[in-house]
Amino acid sequence: MNVKEFKTYLQTQLLAIYAINEIHSFYSLLMDFQLKLSKVDLILNPDLVISETDVLFLKDAVIQLQQEKPIQYILGETEFYGITFNVNENTLIPRPETEELVDWIIKEFSIQDAVFSILEIGTGSGCIPISLAKNLPKAQVTTVDVSKKAQQIAFENAKLNDVSINFVISDALQTEKLKSDLKHQKYDVIVSNPPYVRNLEKQEIKKNVLQYEPHLALFVADNEALIFYEKIGEYALKNLKPNGQLFFEINQYLGKETVSLLQELGFKNIELRKDLSGNDRMIRCEVAVS
Repeated sequence: MNVKEFKTYLQTQLLAIYAINEIHSFYSLLMDFQLKLSKVDLILNPDLVISETDVLFLKDAVIQLQQEKPIQYILGETEFYGITFNVNENTLIPRPETEELVDWIIKEFSIQDAVFSILEIGTGSGCIPISLAKNLPKAQVTTVDVSKKAQQIAFENAKLNDVSINFVISDALQTEKLKSDLKHQKYDVIVSNPPYVRNLEKQEIKKNVLQYEPHLALFVADNEALIFYEKIGEYALKNLKPNGQLFFEINQYLGKETVSLLQELGFKNIELRKDLSGNDRMIRCEVAVS
């Protein structure tokens, strides 16, 4: 089988499940990952023969795609903010919207001359803290997650990307324990992309997400939709330095409600931003100085 024939095979096997542009994306990712062939290489060498070993890998990947397993989990890696991250079923697959949140923070603090501290809550793959540490050399970054399995992947990603991160296992919903586990440190920035998808929104979620990605990192009860924002907000009020900033990724349907919650908690200068798709997605606010 050559690369052109595999492309035809891939389309034939997946066209009933995926859009053609998504299949083309799978093809490029598989060729780059397994054969180290760029899009230009594929155009210039359509008759390049694939080894039997590689054909076995590619056909197994097709079977997994037919089962709607995310391509990132099949390959075991993905790209986020120009950086490669290992991922598996213990970590969420990083989203473009989260890149926008990271970009906001980087642009705000890229001119920072003095050393400053960042706490990220909800490590996952480590895409947020590692991207921040990689792009903000003055930042001292600490990250917290309740999942040891997720943090193991994040620890590997930190080594892969040659950044220094302080990893802590703790539960964001138990704020007193969180404070103790973090040794009562104060921070200049706290950022989190916590679970925010309500159970009532599950019908909007694609099968590949529902079936494969960790529900612990995705969903909250309908009657506690903002529980993580409330608890992290309460923690941030006591553990941000004067004029410290809190950043959140949020549920697109609950922008006003999240702003109201932060106002009630006592934050100032609350800014709600939309993502590139026009959905309410990010919030920044500051601790009021008494």
